[in-house]
Amino acid sequence: MAWILVPTLVATLSGGVLVTEPVTFKVLETGVQSDIESPRTVVVRTPEQWKALCADHAGGRPCPAVDLTRSTVVGVFLGTRSSAGFAVEITRIEREGDTLVVNYRERKPGPNEMAAQMMTMPYQLVTIDRFAGPVRFVAAR
Repeated sequence: MAWILVPTLVATLSGGVLVTEPVTFKVLETGVQSDIESPRTVVVRTPEQWKALCADHAGGRPCPAVDLTRSTVVGVFLGTRSSAGFAVEITRIEREGDTLVVNYRERKPGPNEMAAQMMTMPYQLVTIDRFAGPVRFVAAR
């Protein structure tokens, strides 16, 4: 599991200064086979939510253990893709005031890449220190 820390950024919005604070996160699980077939972003704060997500995502396979008294799980599921070569990566998590902003990007196979013709469902789940506020997901363009 990797810990990722991104330097602090300062952005100017509407004439004021908004300071964003980086949030350290740890990759919990990344893969291309999920039972979640539609695009979805998730924030898991309780054992009940984790159990429900695991039932939807893992289809009976065991999910990693997470101490939800100390952690929150955030994740991105891309839904069904028509071939291999797709992936999702959470690249940065920041605090903007009382809001958590989760930045992620989708990797697509290039036009000259060979990719297996199989259905995939790329996803990534990460843990952060427990967070009770609003969470916004931003896809890279």
